[in-house]
Amino acid sequence: MGRTSGNVARGLWIVWAILVWNVVFDHVIVVAGRAYIAAAVVAAHGGRYARMDDWMRPAITRGLWIATGSSALILLVGFAAIRYAMAAGNRADTNPADTNPAKAGSHVPEGSHVHVRVKTDQSEGVA
Repeated sequence: MGRTSGNVARGLWIVWAILVWNVVFDHVIVVAGRAYIAAAVVAAHGGRYARMDDWMRPAITRGLWIATGSSALILLVGFAAIRYAMAAGNRADTNPADTNPAKAGSHVPEGSHVHVRVKTDQSEGVA
């Protein structure tokens, strides 16, 4: 993996981590909001008064920790994968066909080529 492709890969892992952070944090807040609404409905029918701060402030803290942990794990795995890919012998940006076309490979297994002779108009004597 070249230097440029490594930087692009790092950037993509960072973007992914940011997106995951936002999704996880938003999910925790939405779940807490739904729980608060359920508690408010119970309170409206004669139950104990539900203060929004009692539900949402712990959700913010919980959301920050869970989202940050998720993003940190993604960055850890991503940067470790990039480091492994950039190690000697793991060059993803090299093509064996550039140095030896015979090593480019074929999708047909060795020895399974079928030779077919195609008749042309000239071989049949048609003018």
